[in-house]
Amino acid sequence: MKTLFSEENSVQAVLDRLDQCDDPRLKEVMTALVGHLHGFIKDVEPTMEEWFRGVDFLTRTGQKCDDRRQEYILLSDILGVSMLCESINNRKPSGATEATVQGPFHAAGSPERALGENICDDGIGEPCWVEGRITDVDGNPIVGAKLDIWQTNAEGDYQVQSDDQPEGNQRGIFRTDEQGRYFFAATLPVSYSVPTDGPVGELLNGMGRHAMRPAHMHFIVSAPGYDGLTTHLFVDGDPYLDSDAVFGVRDSLIVQFEAADPASAADRGLPAEHVQVAYDFVLTKAA
Repeated sequence: MKTLFSEENSVQAVLDRLDQCDDPRLKEVMTALVGHLHGFIKDVEPTMEEWFRGVDFLTRTGQKCDDRRQEYILLSDILGVSMLCESINNRKPSGATEATVQGPFHAAGSPERALGENICDDGIGEPCWVEGRITDVDGNPIVGAKLDIWQTNAEGDYQVQSDDQPEGNQRGIFRTDEQGRYFFAATLPVSYSVPTDGPVGELLNGMGRHAMRPAHMHFIVSAPGYDGLTTHLFVDGDPYLDSDAVFGVRDSLIVQFEAADPASAADRGLPAEHVQVAYDFVLTKAA
């Protein structure tokens, strides 16, 4: 006879029902989940009103999701779960570029762009130049590596959040040249608030936390035979570096955008006054 449910043996009562589960990984995950979830309930002893509020919160979180916004990813982000999963699944050897969260606003189908092209299609923002190399841990260039790049516009909105921006604005896919180099024009990243008009915003406010992310640019770097890399470059000096709402900042990803030599402007298609940054991404070979 299976264990009957009681407060004292609630975990075992539920786990007894998993005896017919023929998926070992699912059984492992559900065993751990039930144990931790029941432990949490026993620790905090929610009232039934609080339980219903929790159910309502999860319901509204799902209702806020659409093809442009993933409120559940945002919830995972602000609780540090996304960053923890990234850390566990991207343990890198010394010298490899560190990963960080992807965030909820990556869009498939970004425009393929030629090296040197400008990803800022609306012409608004402080011009900047971004360049570097993609290499392996031994410093060998990786030819034809793909960089999927995106950031907000100068007002802190991603193109997928706004109908007012040109399609593909502040987004682009580039491929490294024969020397493993990449280079493109953009605008200096700005800090911005994650969306606060949904249940995740309510939760942040209830916890007394701000919703700001430090200025950054997103990168997904990939190449055949290498582990993929999802990461950011953060602007040094941003006031939110030590309190990122989604816990994504790593010291190795903080970079300085410095004033560029005006003589380089013509070749870059930028005004004389612009900033620049150089950063090399280092990939690890796939197992």
